[in-house]
Amino acid sequence: MARDLIRLVSTAGTGYEYVTSKNRRTMPGKLKLKKYDPRAKKHVVFEEHKMPSPKKR
Repeated sequence: MARDLIRLVSTAGTGYEYVTSKNRRTMPGKLKLKKYDPRAKKHVVFEEHKMPSPKKR
């Protein structure tokens, strides 16, 4: 599958994040989007980070 799940983490330092998917074939670089951060109560830049690996039981 070409789409990967990614986290978009706020650059405002609030710890707020969005989860979305990205097509790695058409967008190989790091994604940066300006989205609303409800903790900062304004629009800020969100940067792409990898999803944490699932915990094994």
